[in-house]
Amino acid sequence: METEELRDLVVQVLEDMKAKEVTVLDVEGKTDITDYFIIASGTSDRHVKSIAEAVAFQAKLKGEPPLGTEGIDQGEWVLVDLNGVVVHVMQPRVRDFYQLEKLWSVDTQAAEKLARERGVGGGE
Repeated sequence: METEELRDLVVQVLEDMKAKEVTVLDVEGKTDITDYFIIASGTSDRHVKSIAEAVAFQAKLKGEPPLGTEGIDQGEWVLVDLNGVVVHVMQPRVRDFYQLEKLWSVDTQAAEKLARERGVGGGE
């Protein structure tokens, strides 16, 4: 399954499970660990767990079993690693605290320019 197909499958499962505020971040070129982060909120720990389990189950049915899951026991923030797509399902207060969208939406060219101007990085 192509990474984009997997991304679309995950988004569909999140919508079917009534996840809130689904955000897809294209992080290709910003990190080597994945191509897409998909972030969604659940309304309770039970909802977060159910959403994450549904994502993992549907991906497995399509021949893309998760490489791993983290946080399923607590249900505050569950990460499902599907290799090319990493899914974060969080309770709203946890999502507000960590602000992953802000972290991964940094303009890399602007950040590199700022680093050069400040003499940071570049082997100096």
